[in-house]
Amino acid sequence: MKKGLLLIGTLAMGLSFSALAQDPIQVKYANTITASDLTEYLTYLASDEMRGRDTGSEEQKVAAKYLADFYKQNGLTGPVNGSYFQQVPLVSVSFNEVDLKIGKNKLVMNEDFVFSGDGNMAKSMKTDLVFLGLVTDENLAKVAVKDKLVGIWAVGVRSNDLIKKVMDAGAAGVVMVTMEGQANFDRVANRYKTLAGKGRIGFAKETDQRPTFTVSSDKMAELFGQPIEILKEAAKTNPESIKSQKTAFQVKKNIAPVESSNVMGYLEGTDLKDEVLVISSHYDHVGVSSTGEIFNGADDDGSGTVSVMEIAQAFATAAKEGQRPRRSILFLNVTGEEKGLLGSEYYGDHPIFPMANTVNNINIDMVGRIDYEYQDAENKDYIYVIGSEMLSSQLKKINEYNNITYTDLILDYRYDAEDDPNRFYYRSDHYNFAKHNVPVIFFFNGVHDDYHQVTDTVDKIEFPLMEKRAKLVFHTAWDLANRDKRTPVDGTNTRTER
Repeated sequence: MKKGLLLIGTLAMGLSFSALAQDPIQVKYANTITASDLTEYLTYLASDEMRGRDTGSEEQKVAAKYLADFYKQNGLTGPVNGSYFQQVPLVSVSFNEVDLKIGKNKLVMNEDFVFSGDGNMAKSMKTDLVFLGLVTDENLAKVAVKDKLVGIWAVGVRSNDLIKKVMDAGAAGVVMVTMEGQANFDRVANRYKTLAGKGRIGFAKETDQRPTFTVSSDKMAELFGQPIEILKEAAKTNPESIKSQKTAFQVKKNIAPVESSNVMGYLEGTDLKDEVLVISSHYDHVGVSSTGEIFNGADDDGSGTVSVMEIAQAFATAAKEGQRPRRSILFLNVTGEEKGLLGSEYYGDHPIFPMANTVNNINIDMVGRIDYEYQDAENKDYIYVIGSEMLSSQLKKINEYNNITYTDLILDYRYDAEDDPNRFYYRSDHYNFAKHNVPVIFFFNGVHDDYHQVTDTVDKIEFPLMEKRAKLVFHTAWDLANRDKRTPVDGTNTRTER
């Protein structure tokens, strides 16, 4: 954005031209955020010693203590009755015994199929596998699905809705067919295999008898003895014409408690101390594969976590020197993001400070790398900004003002839309503040080849660029913590349902 256009926006918010001059005090503390400190913290958190910081693992507990000790050493307080930890009650659910036989074929879990549903069965169920294909009212009227295993096409983010519709029609379970090719299915199945035995971590809840199996289109064609083209055509016109297959399946569920916690350091404000700004990251990653490969998670989200540490230290240093913020600031490192935004969901439902008093959430998730879009660009000083005008008309302008005044990054908004096919607005911890109508900004560097791979390591982090990104977050946070009025919830989008 050109400076002249931004000036119009700043004037509209009641800011003067002179406000564009840099605040030397703000610059002084921003400059305590350094690439060398970021390197030191991340080299430890994303080391092999930390074994991928898997949710609930002993290494994650070590990481949590490391963060809490850091906050304590920097003079921040523990806001949970003096503690730096908010315990998050999680359980691990594993399905190590899942049997599926279709016709004469006994399928192998995490090779021929993956299991992604829920269920717990005392004995095997014998029924038919029927082919529905497209989940439409018309097809459901043609095919008897009650008490049957039902084959359907997977349709991206809508798949869960389609499964529910079929189960609500009385199906005993679903076989979902991915149309993305055998090679892609094999990659997914292999990932399930490498993580086998770990269990799915989440909140304890009643078992939902919804067995869901996923197979490739090649496997589905094999099971029905029909070319995939015939199955595709049948899905459009007459799915009832496809002969059903005898099947038997059983799912056994095991549940175990998981100890994990959100970590937080608190800096009390001055005259507006009852209002709280939350700066967050997730400090967990996905741990170690069944073959012993470590997912270090340097970018995801070691980069965001050490950025929060440096920003916290900058604010704490300012407070010690008499420059305490007007509003209070909560530095929040959440657990369970990789398992479904669990730690931030728990905080949102059990906040330490009332959500009504939470003025903003700034979330930092993956800020240490350069993605596909910018890897060949001449200017790589960019950051993706997501959600900054979803709920407040002012938040985006405030961030842009601080960027143009202090950091001069390219602010890229290509993913800043509720209907973004990547769904990034819903895929990190800011979402669990947005759904409580807290205005959010999500800072993100985009996806690269090492995303969720064992190759996401510290040696690939762009530390000088990460320093600049962290400084932008600091400047925006300084502004939000010290301005006269909190940002209003007056954006065009207050609908945050998934």
